[in-house]
Amino acid sequence: MFVTPAFAQDAGAPAAGGFADVLIQLMPIVLLVLIFWLLIFRPQQKRLKAQQAMLAAIRRGDTVVTTGGIVGKVTKAVDGEDLEVEISQGVKVKLVRGMVADVRSKAEPVNDNKPA
Repeated sequence: MFVTPAFAQDAGAPAAGGFADVLIQLMPIVLLVLIFWLLIFRPQQKRLKAQQAMLAAIRRGDTVVTTGGIVGKVTKAVDGEDLEVEISQGVKVKLVRGMVADVRSKAEPVNDNKPA
């Protein structure tokens, strides 16, 4: 009753542009992945690189804060190994380098060859 001849002819025809339809349907998913990468993954990778650079740059004499909240001064730092941290006068503890949350103050390079 309300069907026009043009609509009736178009109803049985196969849909044209199959690839374009698939592309249009996938566009929101691609946009979501792009947004997640820009807002979440990229900044997280930057923070991780900065944290690793900070841990690699720890030297003797630096004041560090552990993930447990203990503040101490590094007395021994060997590249790629544990740190020896003095948390109180005469109290030294070994600390895994990855458990350092922050380096509070950077010390001047220590010259072991200088006579006292």
